[in-house]
Amino acid sequence: MALKATIFKADIQIADMDRGHYADYSLTLARHPSETDERMMVRLLGFALFADPALAFGKGLCVDDEPDLWQKDLTGAIQRWIDVGQPDEKWVRKACGRATEVVVLTYGRALEVWWAGVRDKLSRQATLRVIEVSREASSELAKLAERTMRLQFSIQDGHVWVTNGRDTVQIEPRTLLGADRV
Repeated sequence: MALKATIFKADIQIADMDRGHYADYSLTLARHPSETDERMMVRLLGFALFADPALAFGKGLCVDDEPDLWQKDLTGAIQRWIDVGQPDEKWVRKACGRATEVVVLTYGRALEVWWAGVRDKLSRQATLRVIEVSREASSELAKLAERTMRLQFSIQDGHVWVTNGRDTVQIEPRTLLGADRV
């Protein structure tokens, strides 16, 4: 019998002073059985960093041709494609051909090894941005995961503060490739 996804509810408040975006969102996240809290929370961070009413979660790990998050215009054209983790470079290049902008939010233990292996190949992609979330930050972010979450994301000068009212995590995303600002 196949395991089912675990459903998480997240009410988030975003105060993004860098983009002038202030909004509240009620989100439903399906965590695939093979997905960790850490990965799910980095997906949620990706939503907060690029929040827009048109930004939506993809079908996730079980679907090969969809990103973790994407934003489409009214014609259905993909404006922004966001993947989390350490995707295959061929997959990233394919995404660059399908979307106006591609963002990879990378994190984890093997990040340096992955980046060393794909940096030269991906550096030719003009529409690609690769952003690193430190191991410490992604690990701390995972500790905020609850089945029902109320989180506030404050973004200023490229720094992110995430709080649930009890604990606060500070994240300094670092751009490895592409535009300097998150």
